[in-house]
Amino acid sequence: MSGFDRTELAAALENGPVVRVVIAQHAGSAPRETGTSMLVSANSEQGTIGGGALELQAIRTARKMLENQSTAQVLKLPLGPALGQCCGGSVTLVLEHITSLPPEQEFYVRRITGATTEPLSITRAVAQMRNLSDPRGLVFADGWLAEATSTDFRPLWLYGAGHVGRAIVETLNGLPFDITWIDTAQNRFPAQMPANATPLIAANPAQAVAHAPANADHLVLTYSHAIDLDLCHAILSRDFASLGVIGSATKRARFIKRLRALGHSDMQIARMVCPIGNRMLGKTPKAIAVGIAADLLSSAAQHFTRKEA
Repeated sequence: MSGFDRTELAAALENGPVVRVVIAQHAGSAPRETGTSMLVSANSEQGTIGGGALELQAIRTARKMLENQSTAQVLKLPLGPALGQCCGGSVTLVLEHITSLPPEQEFYVRRITGATTEPLSITRAVAQMRNLSDPRGLVFADGWLAEATSTDFRPLWLYGAGHVGRAIVETLNGLPFDITWIDTAQNRFPAQMPANATPLIAANPAQAVAHAPANADHLVLTYSHAIDLDLCHAILSRDFASLGVIGSATKRARFIKRLRALGHSDMQIARMVCPIGNRMLGKTPKAIAVGIAADLLSSAAQHFTRKEA
C-alpha cells in the first residue's frame, strides 16, 4: 500500500486491532519508497514494505506491540549492517497500534514521539503538501507524522536516469505523481532529487517491477534495448496502468516480434506505447518530457473524473 488508505484500514479493523507499519523516511537504496505501508494483525498481514529481513522484523515488532498493547514505536534500521540486506540504505519505520479509525480529515497529523505541541516543521510541511509545493504526501519530523488522506498521487515507475529521464522528472516536479526512479547505479541520478521522486538502485531493473503497485504507470527509457525489453516483458506479465517505451517505429516492431516470442498476446502488446512523447513538439529531451507529462496529466484527470462520477 502507498499512502494512508482509510478504506483498507477500516476493513482490517473489522477483525480487530492492527499495527500499521509505514516507511516514514528512507535514505539510499531501500526496497520500497517513503509512504509505503502494511497492516499487521495477530495472525495476518496486508500489504508489503518490501519483504525480506526488514519486513520480518517489522512484523515481529508489530505482533509484540499487539501483545503488549504498545501505542507506537519508531525503528531506525540500516539495511546492510542491521538486517543483512543488500540494499545498503536505511529506513525509518513508524509502527502504530490502531484500534479505531481516526477522524476524517484532509491531513492525518499526530504525535509519535517528542513534544506534545505540534512542531513548526510539521505545520509548514502540511501547508506545503496542501499547495503541492511538496507533493510527498507524508512527512515525519521532530517525532510527529503527517499524512495526506485524500491526495490522488499517481504512482509512476520510471526506468532510466539519462537525459530524457531527468527531463521527465524535472517536468513532473510539483505535480501529483509519486515517482519511483529506477536505474542501475547511484551515480546515474542527479545530486538533487525532487520531493516527489524516490531513487531505487537495481542491478537488474526488471526485478524491481514486482514491487510496483498494480495501478502504476511505467515509463521505460534505459540506456539498453536489452534492459528495455526485459522491463516490457516483466511489466506486461502483471497488472499495470500504462506502459510507455522510448524508441522508434523500428524499435516497436522489433519489440512486438520478441514479446510475441515470449508468449504475450497481441492484445497485451497493444497496451505498450512506443514511441512516447509528441513528435510535433520536437525530439529534444525537454520536448519529449512535456509531451509525456501532458499525456500523464490528461490520463490522471480522466481517472479522477471517473472516480467523482
